[in-house]
Amino acid sequence: MRRLGNFLGFAVCAAMLGFAYYLQFGPRQLTPCPLCIFERGATAALGLVFLLAWLQHPRGFGRWIYAALILLVSAVGTFIAARHVYIQLHPETVMSCGGASLHKMIEHLPPVEVIRQVLRGSGECAHVDKVLGFTLPGWVLVAMVVLGVGGIAANSRR
Repeated sequence: MRRLGNFLGFAVCAAMLGFAYYLQFGPRQLTPCPLCIFERGATAALGLVFLLAWLQHPRGFGRWIYAALILLVSAVGTFIAARHVYIQLHPETVMSCGGASLHKMIEHLPPVEVIRQVLRGSGECAHVDKVLGFTLPGWVLVAMVVLGVGGIAANSRR
């Protein structure tokens, strides 16, 4: 059951990333904001943890290490997605103009300041795109919570 759970977690993360890239490069041509890119990074990191747990299939203490890693990465992803949902619900809290792109911020600012600027949000992060009546960061938020709980449950079993 643990091995199947880890594979399903990896597959869901891969599907989420595939859908995000489809929305970006497919017919809708949605340009991701900096918070969306951070959400993709968290999704990719979570998918990598699930993939490693599936491939290694550790027993004993190793499964608890993977459960802790899944908790950590899904918590970070949940925080980022929750911040994005908050910004979309309260667009008045961010600047209306976009500011510097993520690439320019990475070139000119130290890493901690890049993270601070991205989490502060910008006008493009307040833009709402919906799929099946739910915002994209809302889907990521739900997926991170479900994947986190499911991954911890799967890896804490014998």
